Amino acid sequence: MELNRSNMQMFGIKTSIIKSGDNILKVLDTGFKNTGIIPEDGDILILAESAVATAECRMVKLSDVKPGETAKVFAQNYKLDPREMEIILQECDEVIGGVPGAALTITKGNLSPNAGIDSSNAPDGYVILLPEDAQKSAESIRTDIKKQYSCNIGVIIGDSRTQPMRLGCVGIALGTSGIIPVEDARGSQDLYGKPLNITHKATADNLVSAAQVLMGEAGECIPAILIRGAPINIVNESIEMRLFSRDECMYYSNISRNHNSLSKSQ
Repeated sequence: MELNRSNMQMFGIKTSIIKSGDNILKVLDTGFKNTGIIPEDGDILILAESAVATAECRMVKLSDVKPGETAKVFAQNYKLDPREMEIILQECDEVIGGVPGAALTITKGNLSPNAGIDSSNAPDGYVILLPEDAQKSAESIRTDIKKQYSCNIGVIIGDSRTQPMRLGCVGIALGTSGIIPVEDARGSQDLYGKPLNITHKATADNLVSAAQVLMGEAGECIPAILIRGAPINIVNESIEMRLFSRDECMYYSNISRNHNSLSKSQ
């Protein structure tokens, strides 16, 4: 099916401050009504992971955390609050390095500073963790919206991350439902008729990046963006994000390999 690629619109859905345990559908419903935009077939809803995680009670009070010795050592190395470092160790798969202010981890298969834990947009003395299972969260929200508004949409739960050697953050998708998050473009042709051999389009990540232009990173209170007219097919399934293994990742595998080679030669 040929998709229209010239008429994509984005609408910021402003809401009240989301609190731990809030019903995310009710919050969105009020936001839709106040904005004057109601979901329709083919729309894509982008949700900030911090909003979803907060509603799912994924907020931790730092004064309740007792850091262990390992956390204290890492915290000193990376200039972090030892209590926050303890939470990072509990949430991540592995700490692989860091810089002052951030520990670089592998968390849920992604390279992620501080295991995705964030104190911004959280009350003083609290931090927000990532959703426990962003894929299931996206599926649940999509099901609820389909029932509420009788429409078939896509849902993406997104976050912002830095990229290697680049200043600033871009969007990444943590969980999706109703769309194909990564499209295989192999076999299609470039401007000169040459076939593409390795290209995959990070559709979900690109949509999150676009949404963040309106969503912002601070006190905008726009935790959701409704995208209309995107050249994306809605599917009746939830396809999980396909992640590279460490050996498949061009950045990680080469940095790791060169680091190990250097260490052995010293």
